[in-house]
Amino acid sequence: MTSGKIFVGYYGSWAVYRPGDGKFDVEQIDPTLCTHLVYAFAGAGQDNKIKVLDPWNDIVDASGSGKDAYRRFNALKKRSPGLKTLLAVGGWNEGSTTFSQMAADPTKRATFVRSCVDLLRIYGFDGLDMDWEYPANRGGNSADKVCFQDVQANFVQLLRDLKAAFMPYGWLLTAAVSAGKGTIDTAYDVPAMSQTLDYINVMVYDMHGAWESYTHHNAPLFAHPLDQSRGNTYFNANCSMRYWLSLGAPKEKLVMGMPIYGRGFTLANPSNNGFYAPTSGPGTAGPYTREAGILGFNEMCEVQKRYGDFQRIWNHDIKAPYCTFNSNQWFGYDDNESIALKAQLILDLGLAGGMVWSVETDDFRGNSASEKNPIQNTIKRVLNG
Repeated sequence: MTSGKIFVGYYGSWAVYRPGDGKFDVEQIDPTLCTHLVYAFAGAGQDNKIKVLDPWNDIVDASGSGKDAYRRFNALKKRSPGLKTLLAVGGWNEGSTTFSQMAADPTKRATFVRSCVDLLRIYGFDGLDMDWEYPANRGGNSADKVCFQDVQANFVQLLRDLKAAFMPYGWLLTAAVSAGKGTIDTAYDVPAMSQTLDYINVMVYDMHGAWESYTHHNAPLFAHPLDQSRGNTYFNANCSMRYWLSLGAPKEKLVMGMPIYGRGFTLANPSNNGFYAPTSGPGTAGPYTREAGILGFNEMCEVQKRYGDFQRIWNHDIKAPYCTFNSNQWFGYDDNESIALKAQLILDLGLAGGMVWSVETDDFRGNSASEKNPIQNTIKRVLNG
């Protein structure tokens, strides 16, 4: 980035198993778009060591079997000098319990840290991204966040142990963190973790979705007028990033996440299709991500072509679009227009940079735009001023 801003791209490695035009392998990543690329995910084993979750794809075993994606991912640095690569450990499916039990015990913590150093060194990563979702939540312990008799909170102590072990190698330590006020308040000692982390990647998405019984956007930039009465005032990028700043996160370490996918619903009544419209369940699954209620941007591009009743509606309050199609489908998503406004907020707040989840759901084949990866390219252009 000529502006000095960073741009972090997460890669969901399971995209290699997607069918047809959705299949996405390491070599399809454009390493010139991002300053930092993060391979998702490794896990946490019951032996308190970092765990390779997909050995067939991620590494090569003793017999020579496997696709060696870790090393191939790190080979992308040859195509883009200055690129930094990190391995993400955790994620939503990994949960919190294993991390919580490991972080609470100095011996177990040391085992985990040593295993991380070994894995990063063997495969050539430049650092680790801690994606513990979330300390003191989802089966975690209050001591994950709260100090006890002057002993540092377990999450912060784990970060300090990792950073100390990484120092001789010059490796980065980052964390993916929640954008929701309720989780932030219960999970994070923001000043303490900010001292140790190089960057804090705030996951400013999944603010609304099919777990709710009404329509709303996956990642609003600003609040909707109806949010106040429904208790959703904080569920937007502007409030979330300003809240992290207010708690003491340094702006030069704070990275704002943006989604390259949308979330959607099946409308209970197709004629009632604005915000907070009643829903009967998740929206239709896409052909590639194959999860009800989610469409990658690449899938959204195909939906526009497939359904003659597709309508894109821009909402001036939240500064993002939603669409309706196939009579009863409602999806809130981001496109070039809304993602540019999100990237501009990063500049307005003076943040370290931006992040996307995730690179394999961009229009990487360029089927619907004049360029490949239009979302990432738009962000890069805005961050470069």
